Amino acid sequence: MKTQLSDITAAQLKEKLAKGEAIHLLDVREPIEFHTYNIGGQNLPLGTLSNTLDDLTYNKEAEIVVICQRGIRSETGRRILAAAGYSKVYNLTGGLLAYRRITEQNII
Repeated sequence: MKTQLSDITAAQLKEKLAKGEAIHLLDVREPIEFHTYNIGGQNLPLGTLSNTLDDLTYNKEAEIVVICQRGIRSETGRRILAAAGYSKVYNLTGGLLAYRRITEQNII
């Protein structure tokens, strides 16, 4: 099984969500950040991700978008998932800051 590691832009994610595509969101920010603003998905902080992979209910072939505030922690999270055998893992470039910007400005 080949692992697909790539980025997804905020615009691409917004479009996929609007179409109702089957995509899983994994937010690797801290719980307080998640509760302050989130777009859904599962919250597993990056610092605990390696030890809590068993808490993920995702199929290893499912599309997963790893998200954080700016796209830095999510890149690390993406690599952890890939090393654990998840094959379609995407990093949200620019993070939720980029997503919130296009959503609030009604871009797309």
